[in-house]
Amino acid sequence: MAGARGCPQAGTGERALAELLLEFSRAQYRAKDGGGGGAGSSAKVERIEKCCLELFGRDYCYSLIQNVNGEICGHYPRQIVFLEYESTDRERNMFESTVQVSKLQDLINRSKMARCRGRFVCPVILYKGKHVCRSATLAGWGELYGRTGYNYIFSGGSDDAWADTEDLSEEDSAFRNADSQLFDKVRGHDIKLLRYLSVRYICDLMVENKKVKFGLNVTSSEKVDKAQRYADFTLLSIPYPGCEFFKEYKDRDYRAEGLVFNWKQDYVDAPLSIPVSLTRSLNIDWSEYQSWDLVQQTQNYLKLLISLINGDDDSGLLVHCISGWDRTPLFVALLRLSLWADGLIHASLEPAEILYLTVAYDWFLFGHMLVDRLSKGEEIFFFCFNFLKHITSEEFSAVKLQRRKSLLPGFTVEEICMLKQRDRGSTTSLSSDFSLVLESSPGAAGSFTSEAVELMPAGAQTQAAWGKLMSHPGLLLSCRRKSRTSSPQTVLWSRTPQSEDRPPYQEAKSSSSSSSNHSDTFLRAGSSPLEVPKPRLVPVAGRESRLEEVRSAFLATYSSTIGLKAAPSSPSGALGGLLEQFARGVGLRGSSSTL
Repeated sequence: MAGARGCPQAGTGERALAELLLEFSRAQYRAKDGGGGGAGSSAKVERIEKCCLELFGRDYCYSLIQNVNGEICGHYPRQIVFLEYESTDRERNMFESTVQVSKLQDLINRSKMARCRGRFVCPVILYKGKHVCRSATLAGWGELYGRTGYNYIFSGGSDDAWADTEDLSEEDSAFRNADSQLFDKVRGHDIKLLRYLSVRYICDLMVENKKVKFGLNVTSSEKVDKAQRYADFTLLSIPYPGCEFFKEYKDRDYRAEGLVFNWKQDYVDAPLSIPVSLTRSLNIDWSEYQSWDLVQQTQNYLKLLISLINGDDDSGLLVHCISGWDRTPLFVALLRLSLWADGLIHASLEPAEILYLTVAYDWFLFGHMLVDRLSKGEEIFFFCFNFLKHITSEEFSAVKLQRRKSLLPGFTVEEICMLKQRDRGSTTSLSSDFSLVLESSPGAAGSFTSEAVELMPAGAQTQAAWGKLMSHPGLLLSCRRKSRTSSPQTVLWSRTPQSEDRPPYQEAKSSSSSSSNHSDTFLRAGSSPLEVPKPRLVPVAGRESRLEEVRSAFLATYSSTIGLKAAPSSPSGALGGLLEQFARGVGLRGSSSTL
């Protein structure tokens, strides 16, 4: 697909991102207004839209849901991208979409009023054939009955404002009955859309059960639906502070460490609620969530989302807050960037390209009100990309989660570590280099990263593990004699390099792909894991390097376009801790007023 004018290609990434950020900081995107203010702005927005399509098209086959004049939603993209399958998947008959776009469009049109501001359930990320969707929370009585005057008075453009007076008519039983029938119909369409997209998990970021303003309920949510219409879904209440809290982040010179939300405020009534079965593998004490600072809370929620979408089933997930344009894009963007850093999605995009796509599509084209947020100091948008420094380690890697769950199905790591006999003269000895590729196990192929595994002494347990290994169907054991200089006590688990005609960072899109498409060349510990592009799975060190490159590019361009403001309490002319760190890291110099 030909590149669109203004796309962040080699040598132009900073300029393209700068133009995007400048447009973003001028006005909120609205599809019904042609995307911006004036003919010049509209032309710039059109270039941004075309560039997003070009970047999606690098790795995916997609269809478009037309929203040219905002007919479906006034602050969703004019061309909503529905990712059908990864370009390489169709050749292997893997993960090909069963969704008919015409039916999807019909379900969207029917269900759009079910959620606040018409911000319906919209798929935005495709991973292993599963859809990650975003939306607003459920609309209530006021919006469904078209109380636009109420919305005008009380909205104020904030993340948490919309119209809902669901409980206003409780004295009128006949009216309540009609109200219930309306909810049955509208939310029934919403449920059909969720099921059509195979969404099972609904992650609700609201700190309230229902948003209340001036004594009136202004939104609802799935977790408090009186008729329990959403009981067949797995509901996760993961309360996260709204955009107002990020003014404190900005006032602390953009330092999130030690910043803890006040959970004792009157309006906070939604406790954290996650099914125990979904938390066992994460090693997180969820009962302590009210003591977490902003860094730890964001990290743990992201780990949860990665774990959900990386599960063994075919279920997708929905993430939403209230209006779906502050907290929702924060976690959608972090999830997209984290999976990209692992080489699992958008595999052919360079750091400048994935940064552009994330800013443009996840934030700008889905209506984040950057102008309003900046005027109030609520810098959740900046927090998102600066936070990348906190998710560079392997513990956030979806590849690691795959390896934990399916390194060898039915085997523990301890059993695998025992698969070395001490008798080096044995014909079955694992004193040689080897790599393991599972041909029939979902989630296994491509799940190995560079990690040294210390081998245990042989014994009865080792023999049992060997028997278990040898009886495993579909296991290809490729052995090669070790060099004399290599340590006999350590073996390196790795994904073997791919053929040279694959795009950079590209990896097998299905865990069940045949190993015959790969070389059995062993990736040695001495090789350079930071060289990019490289036709191999991105190693752990590569994840850190790639995320840091995205963050550095964002900080450099953001500082030269929108700029950061030092907190009033900061010493005059001094940079905050973040600004000092950034200036040292990328070589910028100047006062806080220039950054």
